[in-house]
Amino acid sequence: MPTPSEPRHFEKQQLIRFHHCDPAGIVFYPEYLVIIDELIEDWFTEGMKTSFADLHAVERIGIPAARIEVDFISPSKIGDVLCLRLFVTRIGTKSFTLMVEASVGDKVRLRAILVRVVASLDGLQSIPIPESLRAKLQPYQISDVHTGREPTAT
Repeated sequence: MPTPSEPRHFEKQQLIRFHHCDPAGIVFYPEYLVIIDELIEDWFTEGMKTSFADLHAVERIGIPAARIEVDFISPSKIGDVLCLRLFVTRIGTKSFTLMVEASVGDKVRLRAILVRVVASLDGLQSIPIPESLRAKLQPYQISDVHTGREPTAT
């Protein structure tokens, strides 16, 4: 658990592989969305100690994307190791907002803002965030993001 002076975030390394890249040798932009989804799944499983598979298959709760905004700041290429950082910027009644940054060293390559809705997979409609999930989201919430476009971790 981070100390009060540290940003609250989930962090993971991602090696950029050949299959992530387009013929120009840089990450093909849709691959970033796959990488971000994998980060979110790892955050649930490793960070929040919640089985992402059980959330969907047993509890019948999904967290589909309602909005995705991505700034592609600088290209990444095969062999780069991205440091991915995930922050919670807002927890609402039925949705929450994440900010994901991908960087190599001190150079931010990508910044994304994602709104994820909590939904019943049986009724295919939004539902209130269960209190157990809300409690697991809260340690990752930060309050110092103004526009979601400023780097929050170095």
